[in-house]
Amino acid sequence: MFKQLLQLWLTLRVPQTQRYFLELAYNGTNYHGWQSQPNAVGVQELVNQALSTVFRTNIETIGAGRTDTGVHARQLFAHFDVQEESQELRIKNQEAKTDNPQPATDNPQLRSINALLPHDIAAKALIPVKEDAHARFDATLRSYEYHIHFEKDPFLHNFSWQLRDRPDVALMNQAAKIMMEYTDFSCFSKSNTQVKTNNCKISRAEWIGQGDKLIFYISADRFLRNMVRAIVGTLIMVGKREIEPKEVRTIIESKNRSKAGTSVPACGLYLTEVKYPYL
Repeated sequence: MFKQLLQLWLTLRVPQTQRYFLELAYNGTNYHGWQSQPNAVGVQELVNQALSTVFRTNIETIGAGRTDTGVHARQLFAHFDVQEESQELRIKNQEAKTDNPQPATDNPQLRSINALLPHDIAAKALIPVKEDAHARFDATLRSYEYHIHFEKDPFLHNFSWQLRDRPDVALMNQAAKIMMEYTDFSCFSKSNTQVKTNNCKISRAEWIGQGDKLIFYISADRFLRNMVRAIVGTLIMVGKREIEPKEVRTIIESKNRSKAGTSVPACGLYLTEVKYPYL
């Protein structure tokens, strides 16, 4: 009996580690991407600082992926661990460790995090998850949008790429469908990137016109560095009739980055969704 009481007392007294998912959105104009860097300001650095202040301990986040300089995110998840000193909070979080955890979108911690973040970074939800949940490796789908406009608009500066001439959307969608037949996208990957594989499974690749705007929607299980911007640049070549849609096959099969189109400006690119089996 004494041993059982002692074990219970130790369980109540010893801080336990709780893993959280933090849902974020940010305007990437002023940042050198998501990842912390020694000589430039990344979104991750500011998020880590805010979390460390709120939880009163050093916190390092792991994001669902990296975005490049100037790229925006409407939804990105990062996970981090913190020791739960409060037994009441520990029990509350333990109850939340289910197969379908629910995000806390309005609580004192979330409000404190937002108060410390700059105006162009927002914390949207704080979600207690199981200890082995991983923001990067558990993601099953990622979606991006690339925005293009054709008339000068000061309110779209840094948020969309202005083109002078309208490309042929039907031709670009023909080429986009061809891309979905492949999995090795080495030709669209930034050079000298250290990854285990260049294989990705694209589930959507489509251009849709919206008034004076043109938006490219693309979803896949994973993306390579600079992949979406290189794909858009290649499809624009098709839309301008510089190459035929069928030539996309030759480009992909070459596995050569120099064969594909140039990377389009970062300002028009948005990470819009990251999906997990348990969220």
